[in-house]
Amino acid sequence: MKTVTVNRKELFDTRTPILNTGTAEEMRQRILTYFHQTFDIDEHLFEVFADESAMYERADPLRHPLIFYFGHTAVFFINKLILSKIIDERINPKFESMFAVGVDEMSWDDLDMNHYNWPPVDEVRAYRKQVRNRVEQVIKELPLTMPIDWKSPFWVIMMGIEHARIHLETSSVLIRQLPLKYLQPVEGWNLCTENGDAPANSLLPVEGGTVKMGKDRRHPLYGWDNEYGQHQVELKPFKASKFLCSNGEFLEFIEAGGYREEKYWTEEGWAWKSYKEAEHPLFWRKDGNDWKLRLVYNEIDMPWSWPVEVNYLEAKAFCNWKSEVTGRSIRLATEEEWYRLHDLAQIPDQPYWDKAPGNINMERYQSPCPVDEFGFGDFYDVIGNVWQWTETPITGFGGFKVHPFYDDFSTPTFDLKHNLIKGGAWISTGNEATRDARYAFRRHFYQHAGFRYVESENPVVIQRDVYETDPEVVRYSHAQYGPGLHGFPNYHKAIAERCIKKMQGNTGRALDLGCKTGRSTWELARKFDEVTGLDFTARNIRLAIELQENGNMQYIFPEEGELVSYHQINLKDLDMEALTGKVAFYQADASNLKDLYTGYDLILVNDILDEMYNPARFLSQVHDRLNAGGLLVIASSYNWDEERTDKNNWLGGYREDGEPVWTRDALTQLLSEHFEPIGDDEHLQSVLPYSKRKYEVKDVEVSFWTKR
Repeated sequence: MKTVTVNRKELFDTRTPILNTGTAEEMRQRILTYFHQTFDIDEHLFEVFADESAMYERADPLRHPLIFYFGHTAVFFINKLILSKIIDERINPKFESMFAVGVDEMSWDDLDMNHYNWPPVDEVRAYRKQVRNRVEQVIKELPLTMPIDWKSPFWVIMMGIEHARIHLETSSVLIRQLPLKYLQPVEGWNLCTENGDAPANSLLPVEGGTVKMGKDRRHPLYGWDNEYGQHQVELKPFKASKFLCSNGEFLEFIEAGGYREEKYWTEEGWAWKSYKEAEHPLFWRKDGNDWKLRLVYNEIDMPWSWPVEVNYLEAKAFCNWKSEVTGRSIRLATEEEWYRLHDLAQIPDQPYWDKAPGNINMERYQSPCPVDEFGFGDFYDVIGNVWQWTETPITGFGGFKVHPFYDDFSTPTFDLKHNLIKGGAWISTGNEATRDARYAFRRHFYQHAGFRYVESENPVVIQRDVYETDPEVVRYSHAQYGPGLHGFPNYHKAIAERCIKKMQGNTGRALDLGCKTGRSTWELARKFDEVTGLDFTARNIRLAIELQENGNMQYIFPEEGELVSYHQINLKDLDMEALTGKVAFYQADASNLKDLYTGYDLILVNDILDEMYNPARFLSQVHDRLNAGGLLVIASSYNWDEERTDKNNWLGGYREDGEPVWTRDALTQLLSEHFEPIGDDEHLQSVLPYSKRKYEVKDVEVSFWTKR
C-alpha cells in the first residue's frame, strides 16, 4: 500500500496547534497543515502491509481487523461534522455506519464474533480521499473566530485530527500482533540500533509537594473532556526508580518463576494469566536459549536495555515480586506521583519544544530505545519511550463535563476497570504528547506501555463506590428505575407491556431503538427470546451494561439545591436476574443503522423519532429490518427542534402552502407502502425528572403497524 511520499520532517516533526495565538487566517492555515500531516501519517502507517489481505485478519480477537481502523479515522470526521451540523450531507452512509464504533472489550475472553462484510481496501482508500477533500473544504470555508475553544466549530475539526493520532498508535499495536509474513519495512522509519546490557536500576528520592492537575477552558491547547476540571493533592516525599523497568530487569522476574507463582498476582491478573497461559510478555519470543523482541513490522534480538512492554497486570505482579525480594514496599506510581516527577523536571509542553526532549512524537526513533538515553535531571524517560502504567483508575476531575459532540470519549472508562497510562511513547504525537493528556485502558490491554516503580507512603486513592452523577444519565435512570414519579405510571415499563400485548404471544426477537438506560429493553425480555437495546448516547448504554454485568447500578439524584439522594438499582429487586442472557446493549445511530440490525419480530421506535436528524430515511428502510408480519411501534411526542433535526427533515409540525402538516399524517403516508396500521393509537405519559419538584411530562402518542 503506497500512498505517501516520505518527508520525515513533515511526518515526524509536528506539533498540536496553540489555539489562542495569531490571526484567524494564520490559525486556519495551521490547522489545515496539521490536518494533512495527520492524514498523511495515518496512511503512512498502513504502508506496512506487503499483503493487504492481512487487513482483514484479526490481530487481536478482541478488536476489529485493521481495515476497520483504516476507515474509522476518516468516518469519524464526517460523523462529527454531521452531528455538529457543520455539514448536512453524508459521503457514504454505509461506511459511516460500518466504520463508526470500535470495540471496547469488556474482558479478555469477551470475543466480538459479529460478522462484517468489509469492503475492498481500494474502496476505503477512495473514501478516505473524498473525506480529505471534504474536510479541507470545511477548514477553508468555515467561519473562524479567535481564540478557538471547545465551543468553536473548529474544535470539532481538532477533535477529528487528535482522534486520528490516537489511532495511529493503537493501530500500530495491532499491526505488531500480525504475522510478519504480511508486513514490510515502512519507508523512512528510523529504528534504534542500540542493544546493550540493562543499566542497574535504583530508587532515588523525590521531593514532596503540591500537585495541581486539570485545565481550565481557556487553556491554549486542544484537550479531551477528562483533562478539564480541578484536582489538587499534597504528596509526601517518595522514591522512584531512576529508569523505567528494562527488559533485562524484567527477565529477573521471569527467571524467578514470576509467571508461575500466583502469590505475586492480583486475582484479576492471575485469572488473565491462566486464561492466556502467559509465560512472558506478549512481544517476547523464546528462540532456543535466546529471546527475540517483536517490533511493529520486524523482530530483533532482545534489547535488554530497552523498556519492557507489558500490561498493568504483569507490571503489578513484578512490583509484588520486587517487594518480596527487596523487603521494601514497591508499587507502580500513581497519576499524581507521575505529575510530581514531570513538574520537578520542568519539561515544556509539546508545542513549545525546539526538539523533542525524549523518545516521543516520532522525532527521535520509530521504536523504543535504551532506558538510559534520555535524562530529565536525575530520572530518565519521564516522558517518552513507552507509556507508564499507573495505580490510578481514571475518573473525572472536579467540574468534569462531557463534550456534547463526543459524550462517550471518557465516561465509559469511569468504571474502575481502566487504569491511566502517563508520559507517552515513541509514537505518541499531538495531544498524546502533552502534559495534561489522560488516557486509560483496561488492565489486560497491551499498548506501547511499560512502567516505573516507586516506594511511597502516599495513599493510592481509589473511589470504590461509583455513583453516576452525569445529569442526563441520572435523569433517565431515575425516570426508568426510580421510585415512581408524582403518580404517573412508569412509561418505560408501560410501553414494553403495550408492545407485548399487541404481539399476541408471537414473540421472538425485538429491537428497542432509543432505550436510554435500558428499562424498556429489560421489560421486553420478560417475553421475548432476544432483545437488542440501542441508543445514540454511550453514556446511557454504559449504565445498562453495568446493570447487566454487575447486577446493580448506582446514581445520585439531585433533590433540592445541594441535597441529593443515593440510589442503587438491583436486578434481583426488579425480578430480572434471569434475563441477562436475553438482552444486549449497543451504541448506534438510528438514522444510519448498520446492516446487522435486521431480522426482528418487533421494532420499537422509543420516543426518538423527533431526535433523529433524518427520520424519513429511517422510516423508508425500517421494513427491511422486520420479519414478515412483524410489528413496528412508533412512540413519539413529535417535539421537533431545529437543534436536533434540520427543519427540512421534520416530518410535521410546520405549514405548507398555509396548511398545517401533522407528523401522524406523515407517518401514514411514509409507511403505507409496506405497513398496515392496527388498532387505535394510544397515549402514555413520560416523566423526566430534573429534581424532586421539577420534572417534564410528555404525552407520547403510540401507533402500531404490521408489516405486510
